[in-house]
Amino acid sequence: MEFESFLVSLGTSCVLFVVLMFLFTWLSRKPGNAVVYYPNRILKGMDPWEGRSLTRNPFAWIRESLSSSEQDVITMSGVDTAVYFVFLGTVLGILVLSGVILLPVLLPLAATDDGIKKITDSTSNGTFSQLDNLSMGNISKSSPRLWAFLAAVYWISVVTYFLLWKAYQHVSELRAQALMASEVKPEQFAILARDLPPPPSGQTQKEFVDSYFREIYPETFYRSLVVTENSKANKISEELEGYEKKLARTEAIYAETKKRPTNKIGFLGLVGEQVDSIDYYTEKIDEMVRKLEEEQKSTLREKQQNAALVFFTNRVAAASAAQSLHCQTVDKWTVIEAPESRQIIWKNLNIKFFPRQIRQYVVYFIVALTILFYMIPITFISGITTLKNLQKILPFIKPIVNITFLRTILEAYLPQITLIVFLAMLPKLLLFLSKAEGIPSESHAQRAASGKYFYFSVLNVFIGVTISGTLFDTLKKVEKNPNSIISILATSLPRSATFFLTYVALKFFVGYGLELSRIVPLIIFHLKKKYLCKTEAEVKDAWFPGDLSYATRVPGDMLVLTITFCYSVIAPLIIPFGVTYFGLGWLILRNQALKVYVPSYESYGQMWPHIHTRILAALLLFQVTMFGYLGAKIFVYAVLVIPLIVITLIFAYVCSKKFYLAFKHTALEVACRELKETPNLEQVFRSYVPTCLSCHKPDDHQFEGALSRCQLTGSSAV
Repeated sequence: MEFESFLVSLGTSCVLFVVLMFLFTWLSRKPGNAVVYYPNRILKGMDPWEGRSLTRNPFAWIRESLSSSEQDVITMSGVDTAVYFVFLGTVLGILVLSGVILLPVLLPLAATDDGIKKITDSTSNGTFSQLDNLSMGNISKSSPRLWAFLAAVYWISVVTYFLLWKAYQHVSELRAQALMASEVKPEQFAILARDLPPPPSGQTQKEFVDSYFREIYPETFYRSLVVTENSKANKISEELEGYEKKLARTEAIYAETKKRPTNKIGFLGLVGEQVDSIDYYTEKIDEMVRKLEEEQKSTLREKQQNAALVFFTNRVAAASAAQSLHCQTVDKWTVIEAPESRQIIWKNLNIKFFPRQIRQYVVYFIVALTILFYMIPITFISGITTLKNLQKILPFIKPIVNITFLRTILEAYLPQITLIVFLAMLPKLLLFLSKAEGIPSESHAQRAASGKYFYFSVLNVFIGVTISGTLFDTLKKVEKNPNSIISILATSLPRSATFFLTYVALKFFVGYGLELSRIVPLIIFHLKKKYLCKTEAEVKDAWFPGDLSYATRVPGDMLVLTITFCYSVIAPLIIPFGVTYFGLGWLILRNQALKVYVPSYESYGQMWPHIHTRILAALLLFQVTMFGYLGAKIFVYAVLVIPLIVITLIFAYVCSKKFYLAFKHTALEVACRELKETPNLEQVFRSYVPTCLSCHKPDDHQFEGALSRCQLTGSSAV
């Protein structure tokens, strides 16, 4: 990439961010847009502009984000969101402390050497000499100056160890405080028991579960909820909900037009008998309610499965039971803490122990194949989307490329945009594969998908793009000498420096600009409101924002961290880009967490061990890369990086042993704290009853529907 293209990319991205920020300031003040820019506050019954300055200062949101406390974030968006900001703050601290030392020391050392004049070791294929002169590529081989670069590797590593340790302690305290809260949380009174053995002859599954846990916990066992196969009941419930929405819509149309709407009952409403819509949907609702009640009784009586939620009278008993071994064999009576009711993946609860293990290995194999074969198109596209290669493949574009302005724009954006598009296609596949493992909760599936996405990003994006320019030569070298992969990666890394500088700049300027301005959600909302929405429920569905999407957001941040780590010593100029990315991310996403996004679940910081491990994986890759690159510089003391690699592995082990169990289980000293009110155990139990098994009669608030009637017959699963 030429220097002019880099400046154009950086400048246009910066201008676009400023434009989007001013658009946000203007659009967010319009009352009709409040549901797009302040949905979290609206859903909590707050005034969108409460406590907000009325100044037209476009930077007012920055002051609001900076003045907010961690407790504000927890109150508005939960502990998981607060933990995400601990991650952003920790990484920001690592990069700032690294940059304070590395930039004033390494840049002058690189700039005053003349290694590039002696050898070809360019950070941008020889076209960006301004950056080459400020990078490690300008240091002569075997130069004593390489000691400073070695020391920089140590400095970054030590700073990372220190701040990660402090962060782990802080997140542990946040989790403990949340779990010690005096409010009643239903999940703290329940455990999830899977792999239930078949009941003895003459007993139902529920009776067997009750007798088993009542014998072990005679004083604290409350009751159980045996999981049932609900697919048919779910389908009927969804149909019922659909008819209720259609009825509400037709009633709204009738109220607006004073004319009773009609519809055809044939295929897609295009053929068949013409009927009065209100009467038709009312009849269908009554029919679906009757059908659902019949299916509820059948489900509870005949479709009990080998999993159950077990409820206790206090939090300590539930926490203790979740950590106990209930059977001598691993594939029976396996018990974990119950997830929140809203995040349980019900269809996975019946999958037995060994099938879950097999599924896990099969999914890992599929993911490995996906990574391997996805690398081929990414590496290929990264290689051909340079203008030089495109002109060889598509000769007819030469007249276009010869136009200086267009050439500059294409060089600045084409490879980066191609990469972003390829990455956007992957998350749903990885989430589907994670759920296919048999994972019981949404938060666990999100963490699993996030881990897969991280390793995919590192192996395909970082390493794939790095070696794409010399792909075929690289394959030949690896074939001849498999042990050369580290040195090949290290020597290929500098050639991609400007690509990743532009990639990071595009991510924080354009990505966060679109995040703050919410232009796309705003346009979609107004189009839906004008042409599709007739009821308040439909309008709410149109503007409901969803959550922060950790399964894609965290791996994206981790990729930027990995890039910044690995280039921090080789091309220290990337550190300000990394600082800007995580600094803007902290500010903008804090604004979004306080005003926009609504959490879909709460795991009380269980994502942190995952984040911590990935940060250390990025650090380890950085250390291995620097070992290879210092070796390529014929620096005999490159072996001094090896102790750092060992220390990183030991540090990861110590952190896991010291902190991880408190994230896997709830500590009893945490669970024993008193509640401010006596828990309503029946309400706790009913919070876990699936929606499709709840009564749908509007005047029946005491759950006197199918569940209660089945209970009277002695055949209930609850």
